[in-house]
Amino acid sequence: MPSPSSIEDREAHWVEWATGCVSALLVLSMIGFIFFEAVTDGHKPPDLGIVITSRNPVAGGYRVTFDIANRSTATAAGVVVRGEILNGGNPLETTDVTFDYVPAESKSTGVILFSQDPGDRGIRIRATAYTDP
Repeated sequence: MPSPSSIEDREAHWVEWATGCVSALLVLSMIGFIFFEAVTDGHKPPDLGIVITSRNPVAGGYRVTFDIANRSTATAAGVVVRGEILNGGNPLETTDVTFDYVPAESKSTGVILFSQDPGDRGIRIRATAYTDP
């Protein structure tokens, strides 16, 4: 039976060295990436864009589904999205919906419900306000 000191005195196996080197490279790479992101972020304000994806009649009204995308690296909180049915540029009906958060570089989906069918009239949906979280 080997003594406990002989087990501790042996040299590390090459697999142990390889594992240690790969782990160290991985940790250093992660630290470098985080540092790079922190330095080049630039703290741009949220860049919100909205695209209407569908328009459907529902019981008692009309549903307009849309996607809101934040192309910035900053999160927007309390995002108010206003939907309007337009008649010659003048709003006939206005409805708001609020998103708790629209995270950085992400997309969310929302629905605006109108009481009347917009028919051939235009629909304008836009973000009107947000806060910095």
